[in-house]
Amino acid sequence: MATDNNRFQAIISHCKEYGFIFQSSEIYDGLSAVYDYGQWGSELKKNIRDYWWKSMTQMHENIVGIDAAIFMHPTTWKASGHVDNFSDPMIDNKDSKKRYRVDHLIEAKIEELKAEGKNAEGETLNAEMDNLLAANDYEGLKKLIEDNKIKCSVSGTGNWTDIRQFNLMFSTQLGSVAEEASEIYLRPETAQGIFVNFLNVQKTGRMKIPFGIAQTGKAFRNEIVARQFIFRMREFEQMEMQFFIRPGTQKEWYEYWKEERMKWHLSLGIPKEKFRFHDHVKLAHYADAACDIEYEFPIGFKELEGIHSRTDFDLKNHQLYSKKKMQYFDPEINQNYIPYVLETSVGLDRTFMMVISEAYTEEDLSTPEKQDSRVVLKLPPKLAPIKLAVLPLLKKDGLPEIARQIMNSCKPHFRCFYEEKDAIGRRYRRMDAIGTPFCVTIDHQTKEDNTVTIRYRDSMQQERIPLAQIKELIEKHIG
Repeated sequence: MATDNNRFQAIISHCKEYGFIFQSSEIYDGLSAVYDYGQWGSELKKNIRDYWWKSMTQMHENIVGIDAAIFMHPTTWKASGHVDNFSDPMIDNKDSKKRYRVDHLIEAKIEELKAEGKNAEGETLNAEMDNLLAANDYEGLKKLIEDNKIKCSVSGTGNWTDIRQFNLMFSTQLGSVAEEASEIYLRPETAQGIFVNFLNVQKTGRMKIPFGIAQTGKAFRNEIVARQFIFRMREFEQMEMQFFIRPGTQKEWYEYWKEERMKWHLSLGIPKEKFRFHDHVKLAHYADAACDIEYEFPIGFKELEGIHSRTDFDLKNHQLYSKKKMQYFDPEINQNYIPYVLETSVGLDRTFMMVISEAYTEEDLSTPEKQDSRVVLKLPPKLAPIKLAVLPLLKKDGLPEIARQIMNSCKPHFRCFYEEKDAIGRRYRRMDAIGTPFCVTIDHQTKEDNTVTIRYRDSMQQERIPLAQIKELIEKHIG
């Protein structure tokens, strides 16, 4: 697993310096593992979300979207298994009082071994951990930690408590719920909002199986060891789709959605070798098959999206707890059944981190005469926060007026940015740093022949084009 911590730190700094991501409540020293998206980060995030939404709902005639509430009746989480099963094995160091997620603690040791060139030892430790986690063997896991002399990063000691489970759901109080049910939860996933609305959508949309329901939205998990920038946060956003199918067809649909989702990631222009499938050793309580699409972040290959064959677990349990029938009548086979479900679940924040990690480029442009370099975000034009920068060469001679006309004709169609301060080279560099794919410069020649200089971000090449062609050229690239 190749990691590049310097690159990772450079990306984090870049995100802050150029208005992509800030630490939440930073003026109060921040809130751990909670982040705010700045002016360009929120734009990029929205573009990724919209691209996913379009690919799911607009491009598939049998998938529709909903937007369910974050608060749900507390029995929802009993039925889904989250009250009893949604927990992680944790261990505390008695000297530092620091708490660790067991798999993260052991994974850090594995990375350490691999950095020392002890790949075989790292692989063995990884396999042992996977098997013990799959068996819920906490004594075995503690022994594994002790045998491998894994120490706390704060105290430097191996003085560990026993391993125990810790539920990851945030609970809060809702005043209007009956006294005994006043404790409700912030949803730890968006999927359950889809399941409880299965019949509402199916009936009002007259949907025929197979069909899907898509949703994007915030989810909340009380991660004890939230870390690695926006990779693992306590408040994050998911893009999920639940696909309802006839029982017995889950194998084909599982393979279909694995391929479809991989195609979507590749459509962002990311090389195939940066992705891999990882089959789950330990299946969740609801699944009969599960894998992750992993991407090679600067912190190594990590989970980006989960594809799960969830069987009829969810709808069956909601039927059991709610006493409402969750059945579908299939006219093709003249039969009632509880549908099986195929899930695709991708983290929007992790996708953002993937897109930024892939785009971040440091270039040395030095010549024998002059030292020069630039940082450029080579974002896919369809995702870039700003599509076009309109830059009058001077703040006089009628150039700003022509630039404003270009702005006014283009901004209803895509996001534009206007700037007239500083030397043109400096303005280009700022646009490179936030990933703007096209800049047009308005100069004195524009007044004579109605042409502008268009500059391409990645190649830095420039050409003259007629003013009237700007909009069409950019729409062709961002379509």
